[in-house]
Amino acid sequence: MLFLYHLRRLNTVNSIKVIEHFANNDDACTDYLCKLRWDKEPACPYCGSIKTGIKAKEKGRRRRLACYDCGNSFSPTVNTIMHKTKIPLWKWFLAISLLAEAKKSISSRQLSRHLGISVPSAYRLSQRIRKGLLGMRSPILQGIVEIDETYIGGKPRHQGPENIRKRGRGTDKAMVVGMVERKGRVIAKPVAKGQYRQGFVRNMILENVKLGDSEIHTDEYPIYNRIGALAPHKRVNHSAKEYVKNKTVHTNSVEGYWSLVKRAWYGTHHNYTVKYLPLYIAESVFKYNAREEKPEVVFDAMLGAVAGRV
Repeated sequence: MLFLYHLRRLNTVNSIKVIEHFANNDDACTDYLCKLRWDKEPACPYCGSIKTGIKAKEKGRRRRLACYDCGNSFSPTVNTIMHKTKIPLWKWFLAISLLAEAKKSISSRQLSRHLGISVPSAYRLSQRIRKGLLGMRSPILQGIVEIDETYIGGKPRHQGPENIRKRGRGTDKAMVVGMVERKGRVIAKPVAKGQYRQGFVRNMILENVKLGDSEIHTDEYPIYNRIGALAPHKRVNHSAKEYVKNKTVHTNSVEGYWSLVKRAWYGTHHNYTVKYLPLYIAESVFKYNAREEKPEVVFDAMLGAVAGRV
């Protein structure tokens, strides 16, 4: 298949570059999306054939592809969360770039100002991007793996004896559990109230940690008492104000990840419901795991998650 534009991956990608290369150029966005999704020849979603080509453009419609075997035509956004969108593709690209650049995330109002769309549209667009990130495969952790949990939620507006909320493990806030590979990647997900038990911790370790090559570090929480049956287990006692033991035993890496999650909560979003908590956690996990990657790699990875690489 011959693309309308000579396509090459950008040497670097940021919001300015996205505007320079893709603004008001839907065909360039389509080419880039096709290359990212299929690499070589686009495959027909109806019959799987790679005998495809560019269909003659119809007035008022985004460029489509045609299958020479079954005769169907399809959009490059088919089977993606961008399918049938009325927002120009270049604005999707810009939104992805802005979201990837924002260490503490970006609000719907800010996104709407950048994209020139309504706040509800910006909200739906950003949530679709986060939904794409939620579907990414979790890595397998190894080496020193730190496990901890945190609690996400606001404070009562009017403080008083009747409004004082418990803090820490006695709170009614939403719980998120995380596992961080020392100087590496993170896995995190919300946990329903009452679900976080020893069996849950055991299953999470078995699914996400390479046993035999790993050592688990936690705090003194009794729920971690049986981890030693799976892997070497070392602990620090936060209740006794012990945060580092023998210079290497600590949970500071996972605590650092929690600080990024909470900065996005307090500094950008201010509030979101428990229903959508997994989407925001997925965004923070993606950014943490991609923190040392080049901007163009991060952009391609996020766009690939949204577009669903084939």
